[in-house]
This record gives sequence, structure tokens and C-alpha cells, in this order.
Amino acid sequence: MIDPTKTIACFGEVVLRLGVPHGELPLQSARFDVHVGGAEANVAVALASLGHDVAMLGAIPDGALGDGVVDRLRSHGVDTRRLLRPAGRMGLYYHLPGGPMRADDVQYDRAETAFATTVPADWDWDHLLAGVGWLHLSGVTPALGQRSADAVLEAVRRARATGIGVSFDGNWRGRLWERWHSDPAAILRPIVAEATLLFGNHRDASLLLGRDFSGDGADRRREAALALLDAFPRLERVASTARRVIEPARHELRARIDTRDDHAQTEAVVITPVIDRIGTGDAFAAGVLDALFTGETLAAVAQNGLAAAALAHGIRGDFAPLSRRLLDGASPAASDVAR
Repeated sequence: MIDPTKTIACFGEVVLRLGVPHGELPLQSARFDVHVGGAEANVAVALASLGHDVAMLGAIPDGALGDGVVDRLRSHGVDTRRLLRPAGRMGLYYHLPGGPMRADDVQYDRAETAFATTVPADWDWDHLLAGVGWLHLSGVTPALGQRSADAVLEAVRRARATGIGVSFDGNWRGRLWERWHSDPAAILRPIVAEATLLFGNHRDASLLLGRDFSGDGADRRREAALALLDAFPRLERVASTARRVIEPARHELRARIDTRDDHAQTEAVVITPVIDRIGTGDAFAAGVLDALFTGETLAAVAQNGLAAAALAHGIRGDFAPLSRRLLDGASPAASDVAR
């Protein structure tokens, strides 16, 4: 459990999502729906909205556009004073919603951004981690390139050396990795080795450990989690979700937490209608961290993560600014329970 006097820090790139309006093809009309997001920023906003002291670490370009992004983070209670503000460009991604006979698609425009072009000397970790009790990162950041991967590895090593807890979300982004590295596992293993908590499923286990695991059934998910806990001795917990897409606007979701000696798995809930799936995994991470930081039982941690993820499916945009009242009021009774 984190010391409540200490700060939770989230390190990563804040980006803009340019979304094609639902029901349209790209450029069918002359507009995009614009949202501020990014895996780590999504977690920061959700945790700050739940009353935690959260600081965003990263680099947002100087200028009016960057100012607007910083203001958006501040509006949700995130401390932005440790952000770097170099010259450069903003990271973007384009969301192309699916429809009948076509799947959702995401296209990235994140090369040579203000964040991705930072060098090791830019990150003053003594300053950035001062007063921090927990550091959250994700696999999106090392996927951006060698400089970003080096920054993540240095961050987790410095955090671990000073007694700061570390959570790492696998957040696999194959299209980013294929631009620059043919063996992502070689980059990710030293990072995961420093983590206290891993958000990852059987696919992450297969990637990191170089052997196949199945997510079909609770016993097999337990097998993957135990293999991760055995391979990375500093890990204390593995948190994951299992999703079944019944139809585009109707999904089944369950959550689980594994330790070496115990585990907890929720019942599946059917989430409908799915308004916006993007960022729901980050909401799950925030829900898990929220419950861990308040000393909840393993079963309550899994349920809190599931509730946060389920609620995020009904909120447009990457951010899920969950209030304590909203999260505490969420229950399986609010949606269908799959048995």
C-alpha cells in the first residue's frame, strides 16, 4: 500500500486522438473528434479524479497546443509541474471506428515527437521522482524507439533503487514496434524485471517468456500468471482482464488478480452499449491501483478494476474521470452478469 503522503507518478507520452465521427468514412465530413489521451495519462486522470495525488511525467511540446493539453490534465487534478516543455511536435493517432463488415482501426503518427526525441540527459530523475511513492508506466513508451525505451528502463531502475513501487502495463502496440525493433521481448524483459505489479495476460506471458500460453479458462490464465511471477522474482501481482466480443456494442468482461499464493477472479459482466472502448484497459489499471492503495482485499481489487473498466466503456474519449461516488456505486447489478 502506498504512503498517502507520497505522489503517484505516471510516465509516458500524452497524445491527441483524432477520431473519424461514428458512422462515417475518413474525411467523409470535414471534421475529426479530438480527445487528449495516452495510456499513462489516462491512468493519471482516473486516479486523480478518485482523489489520489498524481503527477504526470513526460514531455509536451511548447506552444498553444501543448498549453491546451496541459490545461486538460490540470482540469482533472493532475499535477503537471514536472512535465518538460521542449520545442517539437505533438504525438497523434487516428481512430477509425468500425461498422458493418469492417473493424475498428488505429493509425499512429508518433515519430520524432517532442517526447520521442528527448535524450537521457533531459530526464532529471532525482527531481522527477522526489516525493513519489509509486511509478506507473506502459509498454507503449518503449515501443516508440530506443531513446524512449532507455528512459523507461532508467526510470524503473531508479524507482526500484529508491524503494518506489512500480506498475507496468504491457499495452502491446505491434505497429509501433515493427517500425524499429524485431525483438520487443529483449527490450521489455529488463523493464518488467523491475516491476512490482504487471498488467498483462497470457499473450504478454507468451511474448516475454518465449512459449505459448492459452487464455482459455481460469486454470490456464493462472498458469500464465504463475509463469510470469516465477520468471520475474520482484513481481508481486499480475492483473489481467479477459474480453469476449459478443457483438460490436456488446462485450463480456471479467478481471483477475494473481499472486504467488492466491488469486481472485470476478464473474463476467456483459457491457452494453459499448460507447468507446479506447482507454478501458487504462481505467482497469487505475481501478486496481486505487483499491491496492486503499488496502482492499484481492477480490475487492479485482472487482474495483472491473468496475472502472466497465464504466469507462460508457464514456467518450480516452480519459475516464471517475468519481468516487460513481465507482463505489458500480456493481454487477448495473449490467448483465454472464454466468
